[in-house]
Amino acid sequence: MNIAIIGAGIVGVTTAYELATDRHQVTVFERHGAVAEECSFASAGLISPAQLLLWAAPGMPRKWLRQWGDAHAAMRLGPRLGWHELSWIGQWMRSSRGSRCTESRLHLQQLITYSTSRLHQLRQRHALEFDASTGHLLLLRNAQEHKGLQARLNNLREAGLAFRELNADEARKLEPALNPDSAIEAAIHLPQDEVGNARQFALMIKSEAMRLGVKFEFNSPVSHLSLGSRPALSTRNESTPRTFDAIVLCTGADASTLIKPLGLKIPLVGIHGYSVSANVREPLNAPRSVVSDERHRVSIARLGQRVRVAGGAELGHRQDDKRVSGLRTLYKVLQDWFPGAASMTAGVQEWKGSRPMMPDCLPVLGASGIPGIWLNLGHGDNGWALSCGSARLLADAVAGHAPELDLTACSIARLHR
Repeated sequence: MNIAIIGAGIVGVTTAYELATDRHQVTVFERHGAVAEECSFASAGLISPAQLLLWAAPGMPRKWLRQWGDAHAAMRLGPRLGWHELSWIGQWMRSSRGSRCTESRLHLQQLITYSTSRLHQLRQRHALEFDASTGHLLLLRNAQEHKGLQARLNNLREAGLAFRELNADEARKLEPALNPDSAIEAAIHLPQDEVGNARQFALMIKSEAMRLGVKFEFNSPVSHLSLGSRPALSTRNESTPRTFDAIVLCTGADASTLIKPLGLKIPLVGIHGYSVSANVREPLNAPRSVVSDERHRVSIARLGQRVRVAGGAELGHRQDDKRVSGLRTLYKVLQDWFPGAASMTAGVQEWKGSRPMMPDCLPVLGASGIPGIWLNLGHGDNGWALSCGSARLLADAVAGHAPELDLTACSIARLHR
């Protein structure tokens, strides 16, 4: 088949690779000049089957409301909220309750586990070397945070996922560089979690995809989709639509611009987050792997010779509005836990990106219901964690093969139940 992919983030690149391995003719259209220039550029890089940091979880809306007005609140609302965003918040709050949340969490956990296995296969097959490490330490500052986490820990026990509850001394043995002046009530060690540089991986998979014949058309924003005997797309660079046997949308939160004229409505919003990346100043003062702060929902990761601090969730702010308050929280958390880890005098990269997220935190994956149009989008915080598995499952579905996982929970049909 002759297939077009819209979007060359980590999801679009891995999807192109998987479709090319099935011997399809693949063309990727990207509005930027390179792969992984948006959400995948400087993300936290956390791959966590345990999903202790899941946004759609019992108690999360209440926790968010308790932080209202806090200068370092984990989630912030801005002045550009419209009906679409307010509707999304309502759906998110409903998705954070009881059985609906449990169902979503189990499906997400299954998908991340499958995707991680696929990532390891690709890494071994192509001898890919990118900045990565294993192990995740979640830090709890007080007894209230520890108590509030117990329901999620019970979920891990039921799922058979490995973790350990640690006291402060045990946590400091795992991460000796932790600031001795910052109090630790308890910590959760998740040995199966990983952290890696998504952009490095995307560049490597792009090279492998090109070896398989994939064509990348950069600086080619797609402006319009049209239907007929075969679907077609129009770019701003060309006046004549180009037809394909199938078109796969791997776009960000602005996917609605393309799909709404086709009669598709998807509750997808862009949740903005921040990261700060800097060179390691002294290795002994830096984290060994990835450490997360439960209160502020900020992660501090060691990626090769760099430290990356990432977190925050903004809704209703502009992408190009890099707010000082959002960055200030990252610097505060870094100072709290690893004050001597990074060199802040030169080479510091401050980044803001938009994560396309569904209210239930599950992606939209599979057929759109419109002939020839396929969807692989809405991965939210987990784009890197879900990319390899989502790509393989989508490729199987396009080929008419039974995917290794049931895609019902991630299908567009769930939005109409």
